[in-house]
Amino acid sequence: MERRICVTGASGQAGRAVVRDLLEHGYDVAPTDVAASRKDLEAGMLRADLTDYGQALETLKGAEGVIHLANIPAPGLCTPAVTFNANVTMNFNVFHAAASLGLRRVVWASSETTLGLPFDRPPDYAPIDERHELRPESPYALSKVLGEEMARHFHRWTGIPFLGLRFSNIMERADYQRFPAFWDDPKLRKWNLWGYVDESHVAQAVRRALEADVAGAEAFIIAAADTVMRRPSRDLMAEVFPGVPVKDDLAEHGTLLGIGKARRLLGYDPEFTWRSLF
Repeated sequence: MERRICVTGASGQAGRAVVRDLLEHGYDVAPTDVAASRKDLEAGMLRADLTDYGQALETLKGAEGVIHLANIPAPGLCTPAVTFNANVTMNFNVFHAAASLGLRRVVWASSETTLGLPFDRPPDYAPIDERHELRPESPYALSKVLGEEMARHFHRWTGIPFLGLRFSNIMERADYQRFPAFWDDPKLRKWNLWGYVDESHVAQAVRRALEADVAGAEAFIIAAADTVMRRPSRDLMAEVFPGVPVKDDLAEHGTLLGIGKARRLLGYDPEFTWRSLF
């Protein structure tokens, strides 16, 4: 992969970690964000509204690839209609601009919510993986499912690889101080099968997706290798989701958001765990 990469959503939680990591690994980064501050602008970030196709096209000019992280990042932050319309429009505009400009690769932020969060209906099995039926339960999740479908068709039309990363709940190091509040009641975090992903894992996954020898339109679950809980993962499933089959090779505190595909195809290796801090 050539080295000039546009990063959208660059001032967000994931974007900051990704930009920092790419710069450390020698990439020429072109960051952009509609919410860029004056400090960001002075540091070279571009302010652009990607719901406008013309601005999306101008933003991607001169780049070899794009890391597309600019979306409303979670359900409940805006009205359902605003969330859905903004996310679908931004994804279409960035994908279409990438196709029109002949970019070499698109890596973009899908979401764990595509899998059925908040899991009011139990998963079919655990750890859940990319073979599981998609069950969007909110307009936000639906926008991500439609993004994955758009990515498949843009790849079909152009041959450009589109790699969607279904990020779990992103944590910065200060966030781990909240984890003890989850430990007494497993139902508090059942909504995403007790998953999380560290900002360092996000940055690594993005860079590996940028560099991996992967063609097509693929989606990958990106989570930490463990859960947010001290209790064994198998015990959590037995209490909260009794009757759901659990794979025999599940580690004691192993993630219930399966990351095997990302390990195999991207070389993803999330070594950091919050357990090293306690």
